[in-house]
Amino acid sequence: MFFFQLLSAAIGFAMEQLLQSRYGSLGVIALALLGIGARARNKACLSASAVLFLLLMAQA
Repeated sequence: MFFFQLLSAAIGFAMEQLLQSRYGSLGVIALALLGIGARARNKACLSASAVLFLLLMAQA
């Protein structure tokens, strides 16, 4: 159980660093909305994060 928590934290940190370096703070906000929406099963947060990611990908 501890291993999976540690692995999850490491993957989350790596994703955050990748988005921060490549897409800036807006990428981190989109990742946070995605995580919040998935945990709360909130379709509004998931939709907002999908739109943000789409806009970021179109900009790059």
